[in-house]
Amino acid sequence: MATKTTVEKKNYHVKKGDAVEVITGVWKQEKAKVLAVIKKTDRVVLELTGLSPEKQKKLGRRTVKKTPENPKGGLVERSVSVHVSNVKLVSE
Repeated sequence: MATKTTVEKKNYHVKKGDAVEVITGVWKQEKAKVLAVIKKTDRVVLELTGLSPEKQKKLGRRTVKKTPENPKGGLVERSVSVHVSNVKLVSE
């Protein structure tokens, strides 16, 4: 007997462009803007604002190989992603 797979539509309390505050984790009490919502993993990509120099150093970095666009390669900064349940919408 074949089973049907249904695609579940997910609704979140935040969307792209919203101002949010992180409520748990490493980035607790930080203000951010939602850059993207990743529905497959229930995560949101954040652009953190107003970070102290210590927290700036904790931002994600990754190594990039040499490419025509990036001839030197090296480290590049990447955005922070957190689970959608760890952010709350901030009214402006």
